[in-house]
Amino acid sequence: MRIARARLASGATCYGWLEGDRFQPLNGSPFEQPVHELAAAGQAEPPGAWTLLAPCQPSKVVCIGRNYAEHAAEHGVAAPAEPLVFLKPPSAVIGPDQAVILPPLSQRVEHEGELVVVIGRRARHLRVDNALEVVLGYTCGNDVTARDLQRSDGQWSRAKGFDTFCPLGPWIETELDWTAQQVQCLVNGQVRQSAGADAMIFGVPELLAYVTAVMTLEPGDVLMTGTPSGVSPLRAGDGVTVAISGIGVLSNPVRAA
Repeated sequence: MRIARARLASGATCYGWLEGDRFQPLNGSPFEQPVHELAAAGQAEPPGAWTLLAPCQPSKVVCIGRNYAEHAAEHGVAAPAEPLVFLKPPSAVIGPDQAVILPPLSQRVEHEGELVVVIGRRARHLRVDNALEVVLGYTCGNDVTARDLQRSDGQWSRAKGFDTFCPLGPWIETELDWTAQQVQCLVNGQVRQSAGADAMIFGVPELLAYVTAVMTLEPGDVLMTGTPSGVSPLRAGDGVTVAISGIGVLSNPVRAA
């Protein structure tokens, strides 16, 4: 099932199912009640009558650094012995087709395509064997990073936290085997990153158990699981796309501030 969040031609914003090229509004939110209890609200909207937004509004964006050995190697650092956790602010989140804005404070902004876990219910102290029970589904994400600031600051909040630096979408796929996904990032149609999600150092259940030992995850929060090797600079006028085999395609233009 593909669950999306959209703005209708009327100006209303709602969650819905995607049925081919039509958007079926729902009578509630998948983060407030079980998906099986949601019902259609009105008629399905035809193409052109709705615009996709970021598929959720997280209270926090939890990210994992260096979770692919080859990505750690391309930065000349060792793969971590345990997950490396950092946060992006919710204000960084944008949806499909919204522009990534290159800030004047940075001279090198890079893409980081990632598989993203969307949390469906409140979670604390998960175990590896039950962690996937709290997952609503998965989406595509781009952990856009001001690489020069990341290196100069010694911590990552500023480099990762600019407005527009967290594209998410295009929707949430609820039926997905995360281990079978191919994660790719393309710039202007050329593949820059490509790896199987099963190449992660720490898998999704291990990451959820590790994170929830520290902090509570709320419905709608997201976990960005790390990026493969091949990160490269973005320039004004580029189009950056994250494509994940079982989910879909998240595309964003790149603009100067």
